[in-house]
Amino acid sequence: MANDRLRALEEVENQIATILQCAGNIVLELSKDKHNASFLDRQLSQFTGSVNRVETELSSQIRYLTQVATGQPHEGSTYSARKDCQMALNRAEYTRVKLGELGRTCEVMLDPQP
Repeated sequence: MANDRLRALEEVENQIATILQCAGNIVLELSKDKHNASFLDRQLSQFTGSVNRVETELSSQIRYLTQVATGQPHEGSTYSARKDCQMALNRAEYTRVKLGELGRTCEVMLDPQP
């Protein structure tokens, strides 16, 4: 799962490089006296497609990170289960201490006073 996320981010990085390359090609073509309209159309199409893919993937990554940060259950995380387990252990220890105190109190009350 983590490897898939990293691969997706690498693809976003590649798409950003493509966006920059297309933008550079478009500016270069527009700086010429005579523009090649079909080249500009292809570059613009590739530019907008890459921007849309980057936006979609980054939105997906942000949604995933929001789930992780808010403690909602999600695939691949054991944080919530570990937290629940630790809290149960804390409650069990507290109960053990209180039962010990109650046992000592009962012994004091039940022991005959000499």
